[in-house]
Amino acid sequence: MAQQRPQLVGTSPDDGLVLELRGLDAGMLALVGGKAANLGELLSAGLPVPEGFCLTTVAYRQAIGAHQALLPALAGVYAALNAAVGAGGEPSGIAVLAGKARAAIEAAPVPAAVAEAVAHAYRALGPDVPVAVRSSATAEDLPFASFAGQQDTYLNVVGVPAVLDAVRRCWASLWTDRATAYRASLGIDPSGVALAVVVQRMVDAQTAGVMFTANPLTGSRRQVVVDASPGLGESVVSGAVNPDHFVVDALTGRVLEQELGAKGVEVRPVPGGGTHIRELPEDRDTACLTESQLRALAGLGLQAQEYFGAPQDTEWAIDPAGTLWLTQSRPITTLYPVPKSNGAPARAARGKSLGGTRAYLCFSLAQGLTRPLTPMGLAAVCLIASSVAAAAGFPVPDPRRGPSPYAEAGQRIYVDFTTPIRSAIGRRIIPRVFDVMEALTATVMRRLMEDPAFSVTSRTPFGLLRHIAPVAIRAKVPATLVHALFRPRAALRRLDQFTRDFEASLAPDAGADIMARLDHAESLVGSRLFLIVPAILPLPALGFAMAGLAGKLLGGSAWNELQTVIRGLPHNVTTEMDLELWRLATAIQEDTDSRTALLAENPSVLAAAFHAGELPARLDAGLARFLERYGQRAVGEIDVGLPRWSEEPEHILGILANYLRLDNPALAPDAQFSKAAEDAEEQVDRLVARAAARGRIRGLLVRAALRRARLFAGLRELPKFLLVTGLGEVRRQLLLVGRELEQAGAIECRDDVFFLDFAEVRRALADNTPGAERPAQDLRRLVAGRRQEYARELRRRHIPRVLLSDGTEPEAVRTAVGNSGDGTSGNGTLAGSPASAGTVTAPARVILDPVGARLEPGEILVAPSTDPGWTPLFLTAGGLVMEMGGANSHGAVVAREYGIPAVVGVPDATARISTGQEITVDGGAGTIVPQPPGTPQDGGLRKGAEPPARA
Repeated sequence: MAQQRPQLVGTSPDDGLVLELRGLDAGMLALVGGKAANLGELLSAGLPVPEGFCLTTVAYRQAIGAHQALLPALAGVYAALNAAVGAGGEPSGIAVLAGKARAAIEAAPVPAAVAEAVAHAYRALGPDVPVAVRSSATAEDLPFASFAGQQDTYLNVVGVPAVLDAVRRCWASLWTDRATAYRASLGIDPSGVALAVVVQRMVDAQTAGVMFTANPLTGSRRQVVVDASPGLGESVVSGAVNPDHFVVDALTGRVLEQELGAKGVEVRPVPGGGTHIRELPEDRDTACLTESQLRALAGLGLQAQEYFGAPQDTEWAIDPAGTLWLTQSRPITTLYPVPKSNGAPARAARGKSLGGTRAYLCFSLAQGLTRPLTPMGLAAVCLIASSVAAAAGFPVPDPRRGPSPYAEAGQRIYVDFTTPIRSAIGRRIIPRVFDVMEALTATVMRRLMEDPAFSVTSRTPFGLLRHIAPVAIRAKVPATLVHALFRPRAALRRLDQFTRDFEASLAPDAGADIMARLDHAESLVGSRLFLIVPAILPLPALGFAMAGLAGKLLGGSAWNELQTVIRGLPHNVTTEMDLELWRLATAIQEDTDSRTALLAENPSVLAAAFHAGELPARLDAGLARFLERYGQRAVGEIDVGLPRWSEEPEHILGILANYLRLDNPALAPDAQFSKAAEDAEEQVDRLVARAAARGRIRGLLVRAALRRARLFAGLRELPKFLLVTGLGEVRRQLLLVGRELEQAGAIECRDDVFFLDFAEVRRALADNTPGAERPAQDLRRLVAGRRQEYARELRRRHIPRVLLSDGTEPEAVRTAVGNSGDGTSGNGTLAGSPASAGTVTAPARVILDPVGARLEPGEILVAPSTDPGWTPLFLTAGGLVMEMGGANSHGAVVAREYGIPAVVGVPDATARISTGQEITVDGGAGTIVPQPPGTPQDGGLRKGAEPPARA
């Protein structure tokens, strides 16, 4: 049935000032705003919504255009907001400017044509009908931004003059401080927003409130949450009362939780207009909704959810006759998306489908990447995952869609780990691995294992071995391990040869055409990069196993003793990179022209000069040598869509400038590393002597184990280094492809290629080839939309470590039931996992993105997580605090290399610690203690970095 068009109810059939709610839809957002559009959609779905009309944005723009005094005030707001958003900071003086705009709007009369249209539409509802007058902005109630409570609502408005006054105040509320700041935080252009106004017949609510069709605290899509209180819903929405709280099972309608609020007051309409607050009688211990009413409400909310295709945040009311009304519906924008698997349905042992709830682990966070991946970055990782699964003998029907465990959510990578944690061997191994890689994730896993929904379904390891053994045999892993045990130096030489051969094989054939270059890029991620893992990973794994064996032979050595042994490790490519950068800084320090340029100029200016060949000679030559070896690296480097250091060296130039500010020779990174290596060798000698005292053979075994631990453990960084080297080549080829598409007019610029996937690029190349049968593709609109989605995800701060298939976040469930586990003690001390021993008291520096960040020597770096692109900052840091990670995560390992006290796995550290705040980091105890103002600093000196003098 065709949807009914909204009726014009203004003074003329074509003025476009006033429209009935019925027939409005999402396609009219620019005309009626988000709230009105959603109400029109609810009516189209046949849901109960009070009748009314919408004063469109045409009226708002007419009102603004009719009063010249408004234009300068609003222009000032636009300029201030745009300047602030462009600089990435807070609006300067916006409260004053927005206040002027509000005052001007409130003082200006409503244009006569608008007033006449409103009066006509209002009278059509009946004589002096009580109405609710609500703002409906073009930038509110959107799928990515709700703007809940940002603009104003007026209840029980009676009479034309009162309605017009409410309309004017609604217009002014578009420019409240909170609304303008919220739009700025979302990057919404202030000049493009406008306000419509909804006028609806007032529901004389006996009970009212809000309803979420998914649990906003835990994320569960299987629960409906209702807050209710007697009287008008304003008391619940505004927080004026402590309402009754209910959680309802979305499938059965059964009430799962009921918590009665105090409900001390209710908001009631006043005859003739307006509202008042009155105290409730003493029977507050009675729920204001019955179970049948809750079931009916939940059913209504779920109908809205089904219609809109997403969980809804609704407002509702029950009138004296018991009729349920929906007065508002908007998306719940705070929910994290449910992981979507690209591959075939997950399979259990013996090929049977595994039903029930699935559990997903965030692979992005495990890699130290909190930001989203570009579409091409996701496509590349998906192909790598397919190659891993295929090598292990798992079915991969379509490599571009990924293996069955591969999933995406919020443009991050998730992995379905339900089958492993439902196996006996997986339960023993996986949490232990995460104990040292990401301790908080391990805790979540163990809690999941207590849930009957994740009980053991496989008790034998043969299914896992059936997949692992063939890969290990084909890659000659057993032979590699034996060779490394008995001829470790020869094993290193073989590894060096593999590395050289791999790097030499990355370039495509000379003279390859553009389609061949795309084929080459896809082949690298689809079949070749995976070979790095079985070829290299056994050696560092052996190194850490040898350290563990030595610990057992020593009768259980203290954690710090063995950690000292694996500091200052050779063959660590990340450490070598950082020290090479330090040596470059040292050389620059000795050259006046280079030093002056680096300290005086902005890194972006220096980067442009480098690409133009205009830097001072020593700086230019040294930077070129560094980038030749390490230019394929980047922050967030597993995303092939992100620029490499060789393209944008601003980050490296900024780090070099930071290094030049270090004036304490004792903190020089090369001295720290050398000292760490000396301490490690001395510790080996002490531990060997201790073991030999219990027997000569034991001493020899401990010596052999610790020597191999030091020889091989540093190689843990090499697989990722080579993977990133390969991704660097993939990016180079894709940039060439992108230039081809840019020249063909298919995309705006060559970097747009990273907002497509391989299949889309392949089709675009074929369609834009001269003589192609199909018309040339213009992908610019598709790319623009994806760039907007990517920008929105960049602003997302909270990324769940673990998600269930119904949207539940297990960590949030623990918080919601009152056991926060937030790592905070009563005295304000933050707790995490010990990562690198020692203590330091110094100012904190919270850094969310290292590119362009400035870390003063000795400051404590507080970060969400780190990857190798962050580690140059470590060299001058006094300490390290991370939200993610465990004792053997990347940041922890590098911190130990440099003797930096470090604590990792600290929930919400970047929000709880402020830049400039004095804190004490105890890397051995795993604590961060805020210090009162005036606490003496130790200048970033790392107490206890040397084993004999640990605090």
